[in-house]
Formats: sequence, C-alpha cells, structure tokens
Amino acid sequence: MTTPELAGEERAMVEEITAMLPHFKKSRGNLIPILQSIQEKHAYLSGAAMEMVAEHLSISPSEVYGVATFYNQFRFHPPGKHQFKVCLGTACHVAGGDIILENFVRKLGIKDGETTPDREYSIERVACVGCCALAPVAVIDDTVEGHIQPSRVEGIFVQFQVEREREEREKAQRESGE
Repeated sequence: MTTPELAGEERAMVEEITAMLPHFKKSRGNLIPILQSIQEKHAYLSGAAMEMVAEHLSISPSEVYGVATFYNQFRFHPPGKHQFKVCLGTACHVAGGDIILENFVRKLGIKDGETTPDREYSIERVACVGCCALAPVAVIDDTVEGHIQPSRVEGIFVQFQVEREREEREKAQRESGE
C-alpha cells in the first residue's frame, strides 16, 4: 500500500528523472552513471526509475535490475530519516558487532536492510567502516560511534526522542506565535 506522501515523492522522482535522462546519451555504457545519479539524488532506485532507465537505454528492465542488484551500492527502498549502519568487519565482529546489530534489530522491529513503516529508521550491516581500532562501531546517520555497547543502543533512541519532542515544542511555539 502506498501512502499519499510516498506517492507524491515517487511522482516527484519520476518528474526529476524525466528531466535528467536527456542529459545522458542513449548508450548502455551510461547505465551505471545514470543509476548512480538517481541514487545520489533520491537515496534509492524505485521500480519506476529502473523502468525509465531501461526505456531510455532501449534495454530490458530486468537487465537494469540485474546490473543494479549486482552492486551493493544501490538501495531499492527509501531509507529512513535516521540510518544505522552496524559494522560487521572482522574487528567489529570479534568485538561484538553482531550483538549491537541484534539490539538495533530488536529495538526497531525490522530486519537488516529494512526501513521502519514510518520511514523514521533504517538499518543495515556493513562490511567495514575503516575504524577497526574503535570496534565495535556503528554509524548513526553520519556520526561514527566507537566502542559501542549494547546499552548504548537504547540511549541513542532516547536522544532521538528528546530531539523529536524539542522540535515539536518549537513548532508549536512558532505556530502559536503566528
């Protein structure tokens, strides 16, 4: 089921892709650059986006999908407002990264690679973030959290809740002052 917000977002995505595609030659060699451009702008590749690319390049949608799924840089679902990436490289795995991932999964009620239905949070495991000396590591939005403990996971969500409540208070104050 598509929410009205997502439908409007997908419409906007289609319009932007329609405007972007003419800037790329109709060459199969442009497939990955086109997909990268779409992902850079929209953070994921929708089915409609891949079909539009296929039509532009005169190739089958399954070929576009096959190339996109081969590379792990591409996402196929909109990410959450807050993104959690848990490192499971060797150092992080040995230091308990899998336990950290399990705590996030339990707290969010979603699996690795998924986004919560309200699109507030998404989680994914990553192979390595290059901070082995800080193991275990999680990247929260764009912030690296090193030496993360399972109890820290709950604290992260408390911080987000406090921030959301502050934003709601500020919004209510602005609206009452208007």
